[in-house]
Amino acid sequence: MIALLGALSPSAIASSDRNVIRDLWDRVHRLPGGTRLFTKAIGLAAPYTGSIGAHVEILRTGHAEVTLRDRRAVRNHLDCVHAIALCNLAELAGNVALAYSMPNDARFIVAGLSIEYLKKARGTIRAVVDSPVPESSARREYDVVVRMLDPRGDEVARATLRTLVGPKKRG
Repeated sequence: MIALLGALSPSAIASSDRNVIRDLWDRVHRLPGGTRLFTKAIGLAAPYTGSIGAHVEILRTGHAEVTLRDRRAVRNHLDCVHAIALCNLAELAGNVALAYSMPNDARFIVAGLSIEYLKKARGTIRAVVDSPVPESSARREYDVVVRMLDPRGDEVARATLRTLVGPKKRG
């Protein structure tokens, strides 16, 4: 367990010759509590991301689904999910979808994020991503679109992460 979490440190991810995100998900997601363990590990690697308490439910090449429970800690003064919590959810969902899908020798960084708030977000919000699948680690920009849906399936927000992919630094 400790070795798995250590593998998610930013320096370990950057220096590994493997896709650490994909390896961890593939090892733990079928285990009892495995998706929670994976999500906790992501939150430890990126503490601000972990602060909203979202849960990675589904992750496979080119696709992710992440849920965020509606609770007081993520609400605003209008008693709906806060706009920045939705941004954080979008970034988490888009990042894990793209990270899982990348070649072993690739890394990425979000260079921009735009978001449209379409209606008040109430109830458990599900972020759904169908991400690009980079074929190589060649430097390239990708748009990762994240749709956020309420319990009725209505889209409450849509975000686009402008993400730069490139080769991991060696040496």
